[in-house]
Amino acid sequence: MKPEMEGGEPTKPDHSLPSYNEPTPETHRRISREEEAELALKKTSFSRGAALLLIAGFLATICAVPLFQFCSELRQTRTGGGLPMFDIFKALPGWKNIRAVRTPVDLWNLLPRRKDLKAAEKGLEDQSVVSQWLLPRVQTVLTGALGVGNEQACVGREGWLFYRPDVEYITGPAFFDPEEMKRRAEKSGIQPDPVIAIADFRNQLRARGIDLLIMPVPVKPAIDPEMLAEKARSGGALQNASYASFIARLEKEGVRVFDPAPLMVERKRALGGQPLYLQTDTHWRPETMEAVAQALAKSPSGAVAGLSEASSGSPTLRVLDKEVSGLGDIATMLRLPKAQRIFPLQTVTTHQVNLDTGLWHAEKDTPVLLLGDSFSNIFSLEAMGWGESAGFAEHLSHALGRRAIDCIVRNSNGAFATREILSQELARGRDRLAGKKLVVWEFAARELAFGDWKLLPMKIGQPGPAESFSLKPGEQTTVEATVEAASPIPRPGAVPYKDHIFTLHLVDIASPAHPQAAGTHAVVYLWSMRDNVWTPAARLRPGDRITIRLSAWDDVSANYEKFNRSEIDDADLQKEEPLWGELAP
Repeated sequence: MKPEMEGGEPTKPDHSLPSYNEPTPETHRRISREEEAELALKKTSFSRGAALLLIAGFLATICAVPLFQFCSELRQTRTGGGLPMFDIFKALPGWKNIRAVRTPVDLWNLLPRRKDLKAAEKGLEDQSVVSQWLLPRVQTVLTGALGVGNEQACVGREGWLFYRPDVEYITGPAFFDPEEMKRRAEKSGIQPDPVIAIADFRNQLRARGIDLLIMPVPVKPAIDPEMLAEKARSGGALQNASYASFIARLEKEGVRVFDPAPLMVERKRALGGQPLYLQTDTHWRPETMEAVAQALAKSPSGAVAGLSEASSGSPTLRVLDKEVSGLGDIATMLRLPKAQRIFPLQTVTTHQVNLDTGLWHAEKDTPVLLLGDSFSNIFSLEAMGWGESAGFAEHLSHALGRRAIDCIVRNSNGAFATREILSQELARGRDRLAGKKLVVWEFAARELAFGDWKLLPMKIGQPGPAESFSLKPGEQTTVEATVEAASPIPRPGAVPYKDHIFTLHLVDIASPAHPQAAGTHAVVYLWSMRDNVWTPAARLRPGDRITIRLSAWDDVSANYEKFNRSEIDDADLQKEEPLWGELAP
């Protein structure tokens, strides 16, 4: 689908369910390290002696690295176990599939795909003992002595760090530029126009009598640019060159917008220029977030005011001060040694929102639904390192007169991830929009330049087919199964978030406790990465036979739904009722 550019008429929406290309497309750079090195080499000349010396050094290096890796894995692997460095051969076809080749088409399908080879290559890179030893030490010198960041992080002033895509969003080309949109659509295979996706989503909600409110959160260098470069001080919020046009097009489409940038600029001015964002993190400070939540709840233009009175039976909320110390996600992306002293912990005071029965939690049977990304999750999801139950959803609920709200929050991919979760729930026959009057969609402004604004259907479907293995809430079982497919997994340290959930499609399920499981299949969510380390499940490949403990996704979704997750590229499987899994020892 090629949408019309700014000023043109949008094409008719295509509501086929697309899939993930990468778990975190927001981190894509315009040019990779390999491409940059190749361009530099093409413009470099060498004498014959220097060339021979470099070739000898190169050959010695490429031989030494696998040798060190082999010795290290041989020493650590238990007797009878395989060496992880040979996992790359799993990307190649097995003898059973080779012997089954009968036609040229079979032979073509047998060839390994580029994405499988690339994934295997990334796996080798991430497991490299040389890389794990060398990179933190080199980065310590680069950052500590030279003030240099990496592909993900920019080093600012006075110990401040900035997320590189945030800087590129502001300094890069206008995201509505026709050539830029064409490049993104062709190179990344995405739908680049946010207005088309937002207007389409609004129209589908309007058909059910539901309002939509858009809230693009300004990125860190937009509000605190002086901490990146002293000369970058500005009287207003810095934005991409197309941002004003984006707001104007939404107003023309009749989409309600709550832009917190002017409020944040005024707040910073009132505080004498004090920063509003965390020092080594991509996100806002807790008091900044709370001020935005309160302003949104009182905003008449956002049509929220009519919902601000507490309903009968509204829960009693208690707000408690909690002091939290943490190291930001950008500092983590530098992959410095754990004992590094370049960036100290930062301490902030959050305001935890509690119910009489415990921590605040979302309520599905409520008129307000919040769709949010990591700006909503920060201070709410403990795994992000800044406390819990003190995030945007909690404080919006409190600001709305103690009215409970529903929320779907995912750390990244704000352009589509939460809409995709909503679309999948509806397709499975679960009407998450029942009784809703307002949907608030919060996303980081960087998504306007880097996000995939795919069009997604919001249609009620039927539950999955009977042959799908399922469990009732509270029920658990251990089964044997074969991995048929697995969703993409991010590289540790290459994305802003240290935890990730991926999806397995399991077939040939066998369970003595459930004879009816024979011949069924299942869609299962598992941890693929914890604290920037791949789990054993992350190394599973199609064809592996595993033993796995399964439970109903409903039992854990309240705690795990907020984590970054990737799905399998199959629209039918995305409609299946998922299970939660943990590999059995």
